[in-house]
Amino acid sequence: MPMSNQPTRRDILLGSIATTAFASGTHLFVHAAAPRANPIIEENQRPGTNQWQLTYIKFDAGNRLRQSLIEGYCTRTSVAAGETIGFCVSTNPPTPFHIAIYRLGYYGGSGGRLVATLGPFEGRSQEIPPRGDKRLRECQWKPAVEITIPPDWLSGVYLAQLNAKNHRYQSYCIFIVRDNRRADLLFQCSTNTWQAYNKWPAADSLYDNDRPDRKPLVSGVRVSFDRPYARYWQVTDNPLSLGSGEFLLFEFPFSYWLEQHGYDVTYCANEDVDRSLDNLLRCKAFLSVGHDEYWTRRQFDHCLEAVRRGVHFGFFSGNTCCFVLEASAGKSGQPHRVIERVGRYGGIRPGEEKYMADLPVQAPNEATLIGAQTVSPFNGSGDWICRLPQHWIFEGTGMRAGEAIPGLVGWEFHGDPADIPGLQVVASGKTWTAGEAESHYEATIYSGPKGNIVFNASTIFWAQGLSSPPGHWLPYVHNGRPHGPDPRVQRITHNLLRRWREG
Repeated sequence: MPMSNQPTRRDILLGSIATTAFASGTHLFVHAAAPRANPIIEENQRPGTNQWQLTYIKFDAGNRLRQSLIEGYCTRTSVAAGETIGFCVSTNPPTPFHIAIYRLGYYGGSGGRLVATLGPFEGRSQEIPPRGDKRLRECQWKPAVEITIPPDWLSGVYLAQLNAKNHRYQSYCIFIVRDNRRADLLFQCSTNTWQAYNKWPAADSLYDNDRPDRKPLVSGVRVSFDRPYARYWQVTDNPLSLGSGEFLLFEFPFSYWLEQHGYDVTYCANEDVDRSLDNLLRCKAFLSVGHDEYWTRRQFDHCLEAVRRGVHFGFFSGNTCCFVLEASAGKSGQPHRVIERVGRYGGIRPGEEKYMADLPVQAPNEATLIGAQTVSPFNGSGDWICRLPQHWIFEGTGMRAGEAIPGLVGWEFHGDPADIPGLQVVASGKTWTAGEAESHYEATIYSGPKGNIVFNASTIFWAQGLSSPPGHWLPYVHNGRPHGPDPRVQRITHNLLRRWREG
C-alpha cells in the first residue's frame, strides 16, 4: 500500500466497515459492532486481499535466521475482545514504519482480510538481551503501540505485517484472537511448538544447549515468547513466512480449507487449553493440527477429561504431546511467556537415549489420549496407506486396501497403538529417513465413553492434502514430500468433521 494512503497513528481502518477510534498516547481503542450470527460464513463473504503476504525480506549478513532491519513480537500469544495487546518492534537502522493487521481465512481464495492499519510510528533499534539462566533470552522491548481488541474481530489467526518506510523490507508478528462462544470445532494452534523451535536471534531454541554430549532433547533450557520469530530452520524453507512461527507452514492449509467450506470453527493457543477445561467443553470437537509436540501436563489432563466428557478429538498432527512442558510468567508478569522441556510423555523409550536425557517429570503415555505415540526413529517420510477401506471415514473416497496417498506421512508421526478397547488401525505403513533408517506409523480411531470419536491421522503433513493457500509452500524432508491437495484427504476429513458436527 502506498504510504501516502496510510492513516495517522490516530486512525484505524477496519476493512470496509466505518468505525471510530480514539488514541491516548500509543494506546488505541476501536469502537465496533456487536458479534455477528453465522460468523465464519459471514466473515468469509467480506472482501479479502492477498496483500497480507510478505513481498520483500533481507536476512542479516552472516545470520540467515534473522532480519534486524525490521522485526517484532506481540505482548500476548492469545487475546480476547476487550483485552490489550502490544506490538514491540525494532528497526535497525531506525526507520518509520506502519503495521497492517490481517485476519487469515479463505476470503474467496485471497487468504486474508485487512482489519486495521496502524501508524506510521517512529522506529528505533531495541536491545538483543544477553543469555540468562538456562540460556533464556527475554526481550523487554517497549511497544510501538497497544490496541484493545474490538468485539467484532472474529476468533482466528492474525498477522501484523510490519512495513518499513525507508526501505522496502517487511516481517510479521502473529497472534490469535480467541473467544468463548459455542462452536462445532476448536482449532488449537501449536504455539508451544512454534516457540520451542524458534532460534532467534541465532542459536536460542529449546534444541540448543551447551552440554558436552550435545543431546538436543534435554531439560535445563528455556525460551521466551517475548522475542521475534526467526526464520523457521527445519524441514521447509519458506523465508516469506518470517515472523509467523510455524502457522503458515503446517496449519494454515487446514484453517483455509475449513473456512472455505463454512465450518463453524473457533481458534485458540496451546496455553488456552492449559488455562481452562471449559475452553474445550464449549465445542463439539477439538483439532490438533500440524506439529504439536509440546504440551503442559495440565493441557494433557484437560484433553483427557474432555474425551471422557464426550468431546470428539482429531489429531491431524504428528509428534503430538511428546514432551512435557513447564510454562511460567515472564518479566512482564504475563503468564505462559517462558517455557522449558521437563519430561517425556510415557518416559524415554529404548532407542531414544541417544537424543534425550535429564527429563525428570513423569507423565502418562500420550497414546492413552491420541491412540498412538511418537515412535523411534521419529523422523521420516512415507505414503499414507489404507488398511480398513470399509470404515466410514473412507466413504466416498473409493480407496481400496493397500492404496496409498503418496508422501502424506512426515516428517514425524505416531505408531505403536494403545491397548484401547475398540481401537482400529485405519492406515499404516513404513517410513524412511534420509539415511534410510526405517520406522513405521499407524493411523487410528477409537470411541470415547460417550460415543465420541478420537481420530489420529499420524502425520504432521495432513493439512498439506487439504489445500494450498496463497503464501504456502510444500515441505520436502527425508527425500520425500506430500503432493498437495488430494480429494481423498479432503473427503476423509469431511467425513470426520460432519460426523462430529452432527453427533
